Amino acid sequence: MAAEIVNPRSGSNTDQDGGVEPLDSFDPAFALHRGGKMAVQATVPVRDKDDLSLAYTPGVARVCTAIAEQPELVHDYTWKSSVVAVVTDGTAVLGLGDIGPEASLPVMEGKAILFKQFGGVDAVPIALDCTDVDEIVETVVRLAPSFGGVNLEDISAPRCFEIERKLQERVDIPVFHDDQHGTAVVTLAALRNAARLSGRSIGDLRAVISGAGAAGVAIAKMLIEAGIGDVAVADRKGVVSADREDLTPVKREVASFTNKAGLTGSLEAALEGADVFIGVSGGTVAEEAVASMAKGAFVFAMANPNPEVHPDVAHKYAAVVATGRSDFPNQINNVLAFPGIFAGALQVRASRITEGMKIAAAEALAGVVGDDLAADYVIPSPFDERVAPAVTAAVAAAARAEGVARR
Repeated sequence: MAAEIVNPRSGSNTDQDGGVEPLDSFDPAFALHRGGKMAVQATVPVRDKDDLSLAYTPGVARVCTAIAEQPELVHDYTWKSSVVAVVTDGTAVLGLGDIGPEASLPVMEGKAILFKQFGGVDAVPIALDCTDVDEIVETVVRLAPSFGGVNLEDISAPRCFEIERKLQERVDIPVFHDDQHGTAVVTLAALRNAARLSGRSIGDLRAVISGAGAAGVAIAKMLIEAGIGDVAVADRKGVVSADREDLTPVKREVASFTNKAGLTGSLEAALEGADVFIGVSGGTVAEEAVASMAKGAFVFAMANPNPEVHPDVAHKYAAVVATGRSDFPNQINNVLAFPGIFAGALQVRASRITEGMKIAAAEALAGVVGDDLAADYVIPSPFDERVAPAVTAAVAAAARAEGVARR
């Protein structure tokens, strides 16, 4: 049945005949979403009684018995090793915020079809009607036997950190919060190539991150792991530094491993002489602050739909500019990372996704650009067919090297 919502263009929800006008009639997004964006499809035929007896009873009983006797066979004789649960509580959906589990479902369906399209990985959207950390963890733990991995999505900080940590302690399949780690992997890949373009290494750079939420914290951790010269993280109150008394436990941890220069004060003050700006917070950074950055700086303003620094402004001062938008060059898009990361982890039945696997994914992603490196091409397109295979292979190899692979 068509949704009966006021037409935002006309101010009316009735057509010329006085009937209800379906949303699809004026908005192609609604037309695309009608009925949902995904469905379950069988991979084996059920054409006659012989097929039925193999796909279901009595044949299925022999497979069930074998798995009961040798639990590891579940990976060979079910879809477990190729399917991921996409789990949310709807508290931090895109730029929409806390809109609840039902309203989050279109995004979770979208995530699931991206898994399939770009990584060949099946995924099931699961929107939970609870926000308590322990309730979410317990629910997912009980669902875990059906899945080869868990992708946490659009869960607000700081709860997302605790949920991921507790879940990974309880289950022996990969748990990955894409808002954190997917963003960090793609950011590091683009930064590696930007540095290479300018004849520098990551270790030569001082970065400032605007935003101390899920993405900002994960990016800071990954840049430190990759050997960056220094990185400072700023929230609404300024640089996250050890001398501040208003820090959450997560931010206190961030202060303990960032900001070697001992910067204090505002984001704008920290940007003076900085080599890199990374925006994952929204808001606007004054042009004067961008102008104060080091010569040949990089500006990665990734807020959507409005970057913290508009590319037209950033290009006046920066050697490389990246955003989170698809209508500008160098889009920092998580779809470059999570399909291949999960495909690689599932391929080797990894028990978890390690920092080494994430770094390997970033290096593989950066490597796809190769000799085509340019200021407007430091990161490949999501539609580059080389991306997922390169990331998958690198992650699988890193899992074996780090001892978390079981195949």
